[in-house]
Amino acid sequence: MIIRQFFIPGIAHSSYLLGGVSSCVIIDPARDPEPYIMAADEEGFKITGILETHLHADFISGHLDLHKRTHAPIYAPQRASCEFSHTPVSEGSLISLDDCSISVIETPGHTPEHISYVVTHLSRGDEPVALFPGDTLFVGDVGRPDLFPGRAHELADALYTSLHEKIMTLPDHCEVYPAHGAGSFCGRALSAKRSTTIGYERKFNPVLQIKDRNRFILELTENMPPSPDHFRRCSNINRKGPTLLSTLHDIQPIPPRNVMDYLREGTCEILDTRRYDAFGSAHIPGSWNLDSEINFSTFTGWVIPPDKDILLAVHRADEITKIIPMLHRVGIDRVIGYIDGGVVRWALAGNVLDHIRTISVHELDALLSEKETVVLDVRTAGEFAGYHIPGSINVHWPDLRTRWSELSRDTQIAVICATGSRSSIACSILKRNGFSKLLNVAGGYTGWIAGGFGDKK
Repeated sequence: MIIRQFFIPGIAHSSYLLGGVSSCVIIDPARDPEPYIMAADEEGFKITGILETHLHADFISGHLDLHKRTHAPIYAPQRASCEFSHTPVSEGSLISLDDCSISVIETPGHTPEHISYVVTHLSRGDEPVALFPGDTLFVGDVGRPDLFPGRAHELADALYTSLHEKIMTLPDHCEVYPAHGAGSFCGRALSAKRSTTIGYERKFNPVLQIKDRNRFILELTENMPPSPDHFRRCSNINRKGPTLLSTLHDIQPIPPRNVMDYLREGTCEILDTRRYDAFGSAHIPGSWNLDSEINFSTFTGWVIPPDKDILLAVHRADEITKIIPMLHRVGIDRVIGYIDGGVVRWALAGNVLDHIRTISVHELDALLSEKETVVLDVRTAGEFAGYHIPGSINVHWPDLRTRWSELSRDTQIAVICATGSRSSIACSILKRNGFSKLLNVAGGYTGWIAGGFGDKK
C-alpha cells in the first residue's frame, strides 16, 4: 500500500493518492488534475477511483477535471445529492482497491453529508490501517460545524457522535490523513503536522479531551474565526460540478487603451497582485490589492466578486502562470487577461494613477502624539484582543466592504495589520468607497513591536 500526499500552501489543503498493487484512487483532489496523473504514472498505477469526503467549502474540487482525463468513477456521499454522474456511497459501502478494502463511515458534523474512508490492507491483516477523515478530524483540532446558518448546534452534536462513537473506536495504530493543516479556515487551531494516528489524537488533541457533549457543542459554536465569502458558494459549485478548466477563458495581455474600454463598461474589476509598497506607490484607481504571496487564494475568494470579469495588474507577466491556478482554486474563473506592461505602461499611456501613502511605525508614533489620526486595526477580533494600540478601532478588513460607513472620509486614518499586507487590502477597499486620507503602516504590528513601541499605553 502506498500513500502520497499533495499539499497546497495558502488553502492548506491535503489530497492523497492511495495505491494498491497496480491501481490507485485519488482522495479529495484539488482542481488541477495534472499532479495526480503524473504521480500515478510515476508509481505505475492506473487511477481507478476518485473519492470525495464531502462538498468542500474552501476550494473548488478537481473531481470532474480528473474524471475527464482518466474516466475513473467518482465516489461521493449519497447525502450530498451531487448533480454530476457519480457513485453515491453511504455507511457500510465498500470500495475495492487490489489488496485493500476501503469502507465508508458517515461522519456528519463539519458538513451534513460528510463521510470518511477507512482502509484495511487485507494482505497484512483485518484491522484498519488508515483513515481519510476529510475535515472531520485534523491534527490537533476538529472540523468546524458553524458553516451552515442556523445549524451550528445540530452539526456540533453530530460531530461529537462522529468523533467519539465512530472515528475514535478505530485502533490507536490507525494512521490519519486529514484534508487540511495549519492555515485552513476549516478549523480553529490546526497543527502544522500533516498526518497523525488515532492514538496520538486520542492523547493530545485538545478538542477530543472534551468528553461532555454539551461542553463540546459550546466550545465548537462560540468564538469561531470568521469564514470567507467563498465558503458560501464553493459547496454548491462542487455539488453541481465545477466548470472544466479546459473550457475557461484564455488569459491574454490587454493594452491600456483597451483596459479603459472595459472599465467604462463597468463589468470589470482590476485585481492588483503586487506587494503593498508597490501598490501604495502607484495603482490604477479602483483596484483591489491582494498580494499574490500572502494567502492569496483565500483572500481573493473572500472579497473578489465572482460574477465580474477580472483584469490582473501584475509585477511581471511570468507571474500569471502561478496566479491563475490560485484564483481557480476558489472559483474566481472570469479572469480575461492582464494589463500589458502593468502599471508602468498604464502610466506611460498618460492614464490617471492613484496612490496610498505608506508610513513607518516611527511616523505612526509621531502622529499618535499629535492625536490627529485615527488608527484602524484591520486584524481579526482575536488578534486585536491579544494586543492593540490603545484607542484604535477594530474592523476586520473584509468587513470594510459594508462597514466603511462607520468611518469618516474627512479624518486621516492610519490602517494597520500584522505586516502591512492586509492593511493594504483594507486601504484598497476604502479607496473604492471614496476615502483619500489613508496611511498604510509598513511592517504593521510586527514592525511596531520590533521598533520598541509595543509597551506604549
